[in-house]
Amino acid sequence: MAATTNLAVKAPRLQELYQKSVVPAMQKEFRLTNKLAVPRLEKIVINMGVKEGAQDIKLLEQLTHELALISGQKPIVRRAKKAISAFKLREGSPIGLKVTLRKHRMYHFLDRLLNVAMPRIRDFRGFPESSFDGQGNYSIGIQEQNIFPEVELDRISKNQGMDITFVVTSNGKEESKRLLELLGFPFRKS
Repeated sequence: MAATTNLAVKAPRLQELYQKSVVPAMQKEFRLTNKLAVPRLEKIVINMGVKEGAQDIKLLEQLTHELALISGQKPIVRRAKKAISAFKLREGSPIGLKVTLRKHRMYHFLDRLLNVAMPRIRDFRGFPESSFDGQGNYSIGIQEQNIFPEVELDRISKNQGMDITFVVTSNGKEESKRLLELLGFPFRKS
């Protein structure tokens, strides 16, 4: 019988930052007595719409590979629920890719997004504060996947954008915005 070893996995850098400095700062700022009442990042959802996916399966496979490299997790293929003749779309045709990141993978992706990918965006001045929804979740759109260093520029067949949604457990926009600011998210100065 083989002996099992307990290898301690080191927590991601942003998760340690959240636990050591963001939680106490948010507790003090919003007068929260319980650490569990502090807003936290629950998940990150990455969506990539691929309208040519139904006609060109090789393109869909290439984008699936690229999104898997970017996120560290294999995306699921989203299919059309209804047929729409005006868009030449059949029911069941592949039209997009989706990845939901949680826990360690979420923090690793956020770290790479904030510190590696965003500085590579041309003329980047921060993201707008107006992209919060009513529950405090934040969504951004990225126009090209080549800002991520994991994607090989020589192999890109089509520049493809993606939507990234940060799902936050909070009581509104102010708490969510402050959480993202403390994690290092760049907001545009008004």
